[in-house]
Amino acid sequence: MANYLVTGAAGFIASRVSEMLVAQGHTVTGLDNLCDAYDVRLKQYRLERLKKMDGFTFHEMDVCDRPGLERLFESGLRYDAIFNLAARAGVRASVENPWIFVDTNTTGTLNLLEACRRYEIPKFILASTSSIYGNDAPLPTPETANSDRVLQPYAASKKGAEAMCHSYHFLYGIDVTVFRYFTVYGPAGRPDMVMFRFTQWIKEGLPVHLNGDGNQSRGFTYLDDIARGTILGLKRVGYEIINLGGHEVITMNEMIGRLEALLGERAEVVHHTAHKADMLANQADVSKARRLLGWEAQVGLDEGMRRLVEWYLAERDWASQIVTA
Repeated sequence: MANYLVTGAAGFIASRVSEMLVAQGHTVTGLDNLCDAYDVRLKQYRLERLKKMDGFTFHEMDVCDRPGLERLFESGLRYDAIFNLAARAGVRASVENPWIFVDTNTTGTLNLLEACRRYEIPKFILASTSSIYGNDAPLPTPETANSDRVLQPYAASKKGAEAMCHSYHFLYGIDVTVFRYFTVYGPAGRPDMVMFRFTQWIKEGLPVHLNGDGNQSRGFTYLDDIARGTILGLKRVGYEIINLGGHEVITMNEMIGRLEALLGERAEVVHHTAHKADMLANQADVSKARRLLGWEAQVGLDEGMRRLVEWYLAERDWASQIVTA
């Protein structure tokens, strides 16, 4: 069995990746700075689940902390791969404070790549984003689509991280898989993303704030499918950028209707002006993931949304209090 370092381990995707790796018999060292980019109670909930698993070790640490990372790698434990899933995520938040996005997403990636070089860690997996494709991408979007005209600092910081990965692959032979995630949803998801927010708002009788007319669309993929695909990225590929997710597309209006049916509640929708940083649509071409990794999504949208709603209702006492603004 192998030993892996997973950054952002208390995060939505990274916590599930860590759970799956440990369940497969591997050992996982998880890093997370437990920042308050969104309500930290969700991170603590995920982390407490992980801490109960034999084979998981946690360090509260920021990927921007170079001395701290150096102490970790100097401790003598050898890693077979790094899953760099730590990120400052969020399209609109990056417009308000772009510096912290560059620090975490670009400089943090550089710090970990340098650790791969110095400590001869052969494999690096990077979480990137479909936001890189901007507004003019063909649908469904292949990895070859232009990614030079990003719409916000979040995507720009991830584009920089991808380029840094390629340079370390070219110079030092590190095997790199970059995943451009499309919209991910599931239990204990990020509260700044629509599926969690709308579930809470509809169930609790709160206004559902919707930017635009609701006809903007997203390709959604369930968390377990994303985590499984991320682990498949351990395959040696040289350097590859691979779309993951976005296989089942619905509009915001359609999503609200499905949630109303699952929750047994009517939504009070309040429309706002569309945000300039938001993409109008996304949908992934995942043929490359299928060809290189043998990945296929297994959880359909109806089933995935049902699981999310069941989780919310089971955890409602505290999940209803999560800050989603």
